[in-house]
Amino acid sequence: MRWLAIMLAALGALAARPALAWGEFGHHATASIAWANVSPQTQRAVRELLRAEKGLGTAYCRVRSLEEASYWPDCIRREGWRWGYSFAWHYQTMNVCKPYDPRANCSGGNCVTGQIERNRRILADKSLPAAQRLEALAWLTHFVGDLHMPLHSGDKDDRGGNDVAAKYGIAPGRNLHSIWDGPMAERGVTSAVPPLIRRYTPEERAALNGGTSADWGRESWELARKLVYTKAFDRDPCEGGETPKEVVWTDEDIEASIPTLQQRISQAGLRLARLLDEALGR
Repeated sequence: MRWLAIMLAALGALAARPALAWGEFGHHATASIAWANVSPQTQRAVRELLRAEKGLGTAYCRVRSLEEASYWPDCIRREGWRWGYSFAWHYQTMNVCKPYDPRANCSGGNCVTGQIERNRRILADKSLPAAQRLEALAWLTHFVGDLHMPLHSGDKDDRGGNDVAAKYGIAPGRNLHSIWDGPMAERGVTSAVPPLIRRYTPEERAALNGGTSADWGRESWELARKLVYTKAFDRDPCEGGETPKEVVWTDEDIEASIPTLQQRISQAGLRLARLLDEALGR
């Protein structure tokens, strides 16, 4: 009976955990890279803001570090009645077979690029309450990560690949978006040599941390077409033909895509570090 009680408690704890996919591996890695590459002044400012955690009113979703802040916007989605207005902020998908428009699908700033700019400005404004600025820190950290995931920017009118049933190797029961959210992100982070989470050289930072949110969205949109959909469909997704009802993300697709995924996470972390230094490091 004691063994059974322990097992039930463990299962209950697992069931209570929020779903961790890109959130655990992509977002946490992005935040860890940023933390390793910001200035000491920025680290001090972040630690000070973290003291305002109670002001968020989300005891069920802790924000005690930049890594926890990076996942907070996904964690709070369990309370749709309170946070439903923010759900459209996580993406800005555009059909990969139509011309890219950085202003499309962003009415009133309700998209990922619009919210990156909004929260960057809130975070930098020292006249605002600390809890409001901490919330902005969490949104900003999360959305920079989201924007670097190709299927948050490009799609085939399929909700960023969510409507494309897919196998990961021989494992069924996924969709194209969840493959990039989960096993691809985990494999990319854990297999990187050298590790993605480290202090980057000045030359690496200069090569990887440039551009604006509109530039980052265009990069992801292009990768969605040229990499994700092309490999998933085994053809250019825009050359005609019916959309497959199910695709197979093969071992060859996995191996060929990992370097790009690793680069996107490194870019996200270093670009986030630059934004944080600009907002807090002065």
